[in-house]
Amino acid sequence: MRFTSHQEPESLGGLSTRSPRKAWRARRSGPRRSAWVAAVTSGLVAAGLLSGPAAGARPAPEVTTMSIKSPPGGSDVRVLLFYGSAAGGEESPLVDAGIEAIEKIGLSGPQNQRFKVTATGDASVFTDAKRLGRFNTVVFLTGGGDVLDPEQEAGLEAYMEAGGGFLGIHDAARAEPYSDWFTGLIGARPAASSPAGVQRATVEVGDRRHPATKSLPMEWKRPDQWLNWVKNPSGEVHTVARVRESTYKPGAGANGWDHPVSWCRDYDGGRSFYTGMGGTVSSYDETDFRDHLRGALLWTTRLVRADCKATITGNYKAERLTQPNKPGQNDQIGEPHGLVTAPDGRVFYIGRGGADASQPVITDWNNPGIGKGKGQIHVYDPKTKKVTLAGELTVFGNKGGGDELVKVEEGLLGIELDPKFSQNGWVYLHYTPHSEINRETHMAERRVSRFTFDEATGKLDLSSEKVLLKWPVQIHSCCHAGGGMAWDSKGNLYIATGDNNSSRFSDGYSGNNPEPDFKGVSFADARRTAGNTNNLNGKILRIHPEPDGTYTIPEGNLFTGKEPDEGGGKTRGEIYVMGVRNPARIFIDKSTDILYAGWVGPDAGQPSPVWGPAKYDTFAAITKASNRGWPYCMGNKQPYRDRNLPDPSKPLGWYDCDHPKNESPNNDGLVNLPPVTANNIWYSPQGGGPDFPRDENGIPSYKAEEATYRLPWLKGGGQAAMNGPVYRYDESSDSSVKWPAYWDGKWFVGDFYDADQPRNAVLMNPKTLGDGGLPVHSESLKKIVPVGNDGIKNLMDWKFGPDGALYVLDYGRGFFTSDDKSALWRVTYTGGGPTPAADQLARGTQ
Repeated sequence: MRFTSHQEPESLGGLSTRSPRKAWRARRSGPRRSAWVAAVTSGLVAAGLLSGPAAGARPAPEVTTMSIKSPPGGSDVRVLLFYGSAAGGEESPLVDAGIEAIEKIGLSGPQNQRFKVTATGDASVFTDAKRLGRFNTVVFLTGGGDVLDPEQEAGLEAYMEAGGGFLGIHDAARAEPYSDWFTGLIGARPAASSPAGVQRATVEVGDRRHPATKSLPMEWKRPDQWLNWVKNPSGEVHTVARVRESTYKPGAGANGWDHPVSWCRDYDGGRSFYTGMGGTVSSYDETDFRDHLRGALLWTTRLVRADCKATITGNYKAERLTQPNKPGQNDQIGEPHGLVTAPDGRVFYIGRGGADASQPVITDWNNPGIGKGKGQIHVYDPKTKKVTLAGELTVFGNKGGGDELVKVEEGLLGIELDPKFSQNGWVYLHYTPHSEINRETHMAERRVSRFTFDEATGKLDLSSEKVLLKWPVQIHSCCHAGGGMAWDSKGNLYIATGDNNSSRFSDGYSGNNPEPDFKGVSFADARRTAGNTNNLNGKILRIHPEPDGTYTIPEGNLFTGKEPDEGGGKTRGEIYVMGVRNPARIFIDKSTDILYAGWVGPDAGQPSPVWGPAKYDTFAAITKASNRGWPYCMGNKQPYRDRNLPDPSKPLGWYDCDHPKNESPNNDGLVNLPPVTANNIWYSPQGGGPDFPRDENGIPSYKAEEATYRLPWLKGGGQAAMNGPVYRYDESSDSSVKWPAYWDGKWFVGDFYDADQPRNAVLMNPKTLGDGGLPVHSESLKKIVPVGNDGIKNLMDWKFGPDGALYVLDYGRGFFTSDDKSALWRVTYTGGGPTPAADQLARGTQ
């Protein structure tokens, strides 16, 4: 009999390791195997062992009366390593390598995290309740096949139901192939088309909290034998790491961008961890792989607690908070356009200005009421679950839909609460007042104003307005007004302004046609706005509001406003970021003061070797003042073609992203612009992160057939980027609905639409995110923030509240109005805390 232990050999009742297993294998092999399988399967169904993996769903097995103490094991932590195989013959070299590695793991590390290891190939241990109950965890290091008879599998099941731990390594996923219960225990089965050879690949380590992964590299490059899965387990298990298929050849059974390789779950009363890695002998000599196994064993043995529930979609609840509006009224919600949460949990959300669908819109410029709408501020109180209309501003924002020279996206565009809102009641609104439009010149004023919220009446005091900042915008042409606002930790206010120009006059490419104008003001040349150092449109501004309603300009903006370059007077000191198109949503992570932003691209559906990239919607993590490219460059510094008078239809040279020049006749700012900084995420109708071969001058080919897609987890089509928050887990909060710590530091990126478009949480590398580094890992949120017509189909804004729940605005199903699907939602976590319970830890509270 073979045992190995770093302490002393353990007796397992005098059972022989070899001969009983060989005899049993003999009964299950040969020409009558299929008949035997059918008979055993029939027996297992009768015993309830092939029912689904849900705990407590099966009747008691008829083949065993085992009773194991709960929880198994104790403070003298023991690990049983089972290496039995149904194949017979010589053992795999992986067995000795795995045993040696786990023995060394048990002997190393802090004294209070060490454990004893016993290894055996004798499956009869699973029918000896007294002996099995001594082990905190069972490790399966098997060659696959039917390694347990029905009674032995029932014993393993009883062990798990008593609160045992399980770790499966690589080929353990091939064991017990006829057992649905064991499939649930493992989580997934290898596909027959899994590649057989050893390949070097990159593992994306997305869980930075679990003990099995928190010390590993975010991008872990290693050789192994990579398994494909018959059914992707994501959402039913908690995935801690994925393998990036673009870094090796996954074969015909590839799982795509979401290819889990290690995961865990609380299963049938116990704890189960599985890794598809460990398919090579050399794996067990790797320090990082041993750390991976150590962390898994610390959790399964009950030495530490860990969260294996955070990405299981059934642990989240999406609840609609607001009711449909009463007919002809906006008593619950306006045309959804933004939200912010107060320290006491109330949610303030705004309506842009589109009227109820039953109300008329005025599009005639000769009519003094053209575009007049109501920008509404509603407040949801979670204590009373009531909605109140706190105020209405008369805005230019109600012209309905149609052509870009008819519709409008101005109105009430952004809201923020003062950092000391609880004391001063100050509310900041970003809007286009109807009173300031010029019907002759088709110009308007955009402004950011401060108002006071009256707690006694629950209303916004409109007479308290202090106009902080105002600037001109053309309103002859739609669209892309921007509007988002956010605070950093130093009390600076960031204001996202849109580049409200049409790209239709450049066929949806760079939006740099200088020719179309209305009474001398260009409405199709983004070089006049976003690409202009002396214009506040197409920017993210940064100012420091003062108590008297004025503002100062903090140090570190892109310009001081006093640059002597090119004669002076050609910059605005408020500009922090230039070269953005429609930054509707921005977010500041106050723990780092990093700015996160997303903006909508132009309209070209295909890349053009003549004009440049297709429409790219973009997300960027911005660590310092910068130029993000529009309308000269997009994505990872992919240039557009210049055009100019006298014939804008003829292409000129390619823009130089490192030394861009604004040579538009509509430019009143600097000609020589700051270099373009690459962005982190970009996507087109064809896919995420499109890139192309470049010539000796660095110009991409822009040939669709030559494109590669660096971000395979997203795609566009109809697309409208909606940047989200970075989640920060509050350890001190006693909220029962807060999202778990797994999501801490992850950046939420989404799109207005919900088909192929992104709705993901991404993990960034802090060392590269400010220079356009790509996300290291991505997690789909589409089953947590539910998509579909009855879910949150048209995502307009999303932010975490002080309770740690996610609040989301669904725009509705019609444009330029609100409808019965326009709503405020809340997504809460219901999975509970980490496991095991603190009082069941093997060696006290940790």
